[in-house]
Amino acid sequence: MERAPMVYRETTHSFVLASDVIGRDKDKEKVLELLMNSSDDDESISVIPIVGLGGLGKTTLAKLVYNDQWVAGHFKKRIWVCVSDDFDMKKVIINIIKAIKTTVEGGSGIGLLNHNDLEMEQAQTLLRSTLGNENFFLVLDDMWNEDRRKWIELKTFLMNGAKGNKIVVTTRSHLVASIMGTVQAYILEGLSHDDCLSLFLKWAFNEGQEKQHPNLVKIGNDIVKKCNGVPLAARTLGSLLFSKFEPRDWLDVRNNEIWKLEQNEGDILPALRLSYEQLPSYLKCCFAYCSIFPKDHVFFNESLVCVWSAQGLIKPSKKKQELEDIGNRYIKELLSRSFFQEFEDCHFYFKFKMHDLMHDLASFISQTECTFIDCVSPTVSRMVRHVSFSHDLDEKEILRVVGELNDIRTIFFPIVSETSLGGPFLKACISKFKCIKMLNLSYANFDTLPNSISNLKHLRFLNLNGNKRIKKLPNSVCKLFHLQTLWLQRCEGFENLPKEFGNLIRIGRLESLNLLWVYQCENLEFLLQGTQSLTALRSLRIFNCRSLETLPPSMKQLPSLEQLIIYNCERLNSLDGNGEDHVPGLGNLQYMRLRKLPKLEALPEWMRNLTSLARLEIVECLQLTERCKKTTGEDWHKISHVSEIYIDGVKTPEN
Repeated sequence: MERAPMVYRETTHSFVLASDVIGRDKDKEKVLELLMNSSDDDESISVIPIVGLGGLGKTTLAKLVYNDQWVAGHFKKRIWVCVSDDFDMKKVIINIIKAIKTTVEGGSGIGLLNHNDLEMEQAQTLLRSTLGNENFFLVLDDMWNEDRRKWIELKTFLMNGAKGNKIVVTTRSHLVASIMGTVQAYILEGLSHDDCLSLFLKWAFNEGQEKQHPNLVKIGNDIVKKCNGVPLAARTLGSLLFSKFEPRDWLDVRNNEIWKLEQNEGDILPALRLSYEQLPSYLKCCFAYCSIFPKDHVFFNESLVCVWSAQGLIKPSKKKQELEDIGNRYIKELLSRSFFQEFEDCHFYFKFKMHDLMHDLASFISQTECTFIDCVSPTVSRMVRHVSFSHDLDEKEILRVVGELNDIRTIFFPIVSETSLGGPFLKACISKFKCIKMLNLSYANFDTLPNSISNLKHLRFLNLNGNKRIKKLPNSVCKLFHLQTLWLQRCEGFENLPKEFGNLIRIGRLESLNLLWVYQCENLEFLLQGTQSLTALRSLRIFNCRSLETLPPSMKQLPSLEQLIIYNCERLNSLDGNGEDHVPGLGNLQYMRLRKLPKLEALPEWMRNLTSLARLEIVECLQLTERCKKTTGEDWHKISHVSEIYIDGVKTPEN
């Protein structure tokens, strides 16, 4: 069975490789000049807006400025926050704090804060203390808020007494710029034709390859004229034509009828629509489905693949690849074609985003089947099959919308927020949507799922994140025979999974479940008795389960398990189960990460036979750190065969 190779590459959301950017050196120098010349005496905060149409590269320009040596050396704190059109004051404040903790103080940022956990007064107080009295440089990327009162309030919270604080704001709106700016806005124009052509060729050919195809370059010159200096259009069309060397492919793009459509300001770029039309059918469906996520949503490959898989959008290959591997290949194809961007590899997962204009394109394509409903949305078409809700809606309004729909396949709450969803909403879903495949009940408010959950025979993805009241699952959940993914994160009152969850021989087997993520279930004492029936489980994540003391013996009977991650389980004292030395059921385990497990004194003896393990990470596990030292550690013989071993972030020298 083929496995997708793991790629390790580190970037950050604020990072850009300057050599990859063409034609913006002068723009960067002019913005830096505005920064240097804006007054440090009259105001403690100077705001420089960058204004331009979508796709021109405002964010890229802001990244060049953010990473400039003068900026890095002049400001004690550099902060990058993406705001987008959902301007939630508390969320923006928390994201600023997270950015400081992550980029300035060296924290991981994972699980650091959730804006549901703080009142507004607490949030702004924490912001002030985190900023301190040191000067800062803040980028507020993709600002849409045109309410001047909200900006004044946020600006007040940012006043920290230091002089010379600077804020760069990127926006499409001249009104936003006039409300926020303390200097005249910098208006970003399109690239020159020569720069736009250079960018197009950079994405259409490998370096130097264009010299071998002067006839294609000539056609490309005509194509670039139609891009009107928009870098996103040039990059996308270049990606479309990469590795295509037949003139007819290039002529098809140049002569396409789509260029003749009338183009108004704010319309979807013809170049993007043309690129979509050139996608294979399997990628078209997956891309269009992404419209149920809000703009500027951060995608994680595993969750997106789970969502696509639940909807049957991932097609099995003849090579018997796992659906997860195929889904990851889909994502990488869309990345290579510039439909996704801002890729960041995080070792055992990766994340990325979608440009606003690409989101507009996905929404346009899928408007009859997918919709994102916020507080200002009109009535919803009865043709809609996939619906996501904004956190601004209360349960009464959500129930009204749900009541008008008949054949839903997806219900999703992509913006994490406390909700009042309870029994009425859940019962309405179960009774009305028999064919639902994905049910997201994030931050709902009920004690347990009703037994009737078993009526959802087609359910593949069940998300129970953030329900602080739920204590257990009914045994009827074991009858969800097609369930592929179950998420239990921040379920602080959760105590245990059903006894029959893993041992389902009498009533069926959870043979489809491939990802189980148990997160912040602080009362969970026992886990997965009888896991040997979870034959498809590929990834098990156990985070912040403070009452968990040991893993069951059946943990070693997971033949498909590739990733095991255990984090911050302060009472966990053993991975050993029944102490057997052999590992008959863990033959595919490739990656193990153990972090903040203070009671874990030793690794099990069976790990020395775990020949599939390629990477082991041990972080902040004091006793294990000593026992796993190369050669001298008591547990070294158990792991010496592992090719990559990291102890507290430091790679052990080659074995």
